[in-house]
Amino acid sequence: MENIDCEKFDYVIIGAGCAGLASAQYAARGGLSVLVLDVAGAGGQVLQISELENYPGVFPAVDGATYMMTMQKQAEAFGAKVVQAQVISIDKTGGNFMIKTKKAAYEATCLCIATGAIHRNLEVPGEKELSGRGVSYCATCDGPFFRNKKIVVVGGGDSACSEAIYLSTLSSDVSIIHRRDKFRAQQAVIDKMLNAGVKPVYDSVVKEIKGEGRVQSVIVENVKTGEQTELTTDAVFIFTGMLPQTELVDMLPKDPAGYIITDENMETSVPGLFAAGDVRSKPFRQVVTAVSDGAIAAHVASERIRNA
Repeated sequence: MENIDCEKFDYVIIGAGCAGLASAQYAARGGLSVLVLDVAGAGGQVLQISELENYPGVFPAVDGATYMMTMQKQAEAFGAKVVQAQVISIDKTGGNFMIKTKKAAYEATCLCIATGAIHRNLEVPGEKELSGRGVSYCATCDGPFFRNKKIVVVGGGDSACSEAIYLSTLSSDVSIIHRRDKFRAQQAVIDKMLNAGVKPVYDSVVKEIKGEGRVQSVIVENVKTGEQTELTTDAVFIFTGMLPQTELVDMLPKDPAGYIITDENMETSVPGLFAAGDVRSKPFRQVVTAVSDGAIAAHVASERIRNA
């Protein structure tokens, strides 16, 4: 990269999802100079939400894109700068953080990683096309839209089985498809799920999700016999794992699932380096918890900078 000037900010945030933009808003409103960097611009997983109906105070529901556009405008109104760029490296020298993109370099007193996590996709026909139209990766977000309808869950771990239990409170017709002959979840969770009436479909994988404008059925293949069947359904909830986006900070301590470990102030093992949102190790991942993480990180960063 050519020699270029290094622009200085109090607080740099990598990731322009709801955690990153909430953190930017609080930090900028508190008087810090703030930069948000994201390779794709504002958005993150929230863009997949067709109706954000469970965020307190946002009523009637809005779509995820509208919500994120408003968040960006709000953060910018307080003075935050949002730049679409891919971060290629992070270093810490002389107490400050050095952040490089392909075309620029920045220095920050405090840094927040809000890069989120991405869902493991099935990578089958119809999944992408029907995302938000019956294909979902969040039972809490979208389950209520399918009350008393046919629901299919895909997965076999704790998350899939726990979400199936929750969905069984909304519908009496919930099936769970798993590629093996037994679930990987804790036995207590499995027992609770089966007692709730969730119907297991063992040794099977989803080969296609079908529907015209909305989910109408799934093609399921038995991995032992190769036989394919078509199951009618109104929704497909996919819980085959998450991939936290931690490539830029692989040196940080992580939990067994790969999420960054922080304290209650959102601070990592490196002083002045914070993590917020879905990239962080925590028990519950929702828009409301991501926003909370971002606000806390901004508050603590502000205190650290003022008291330096």
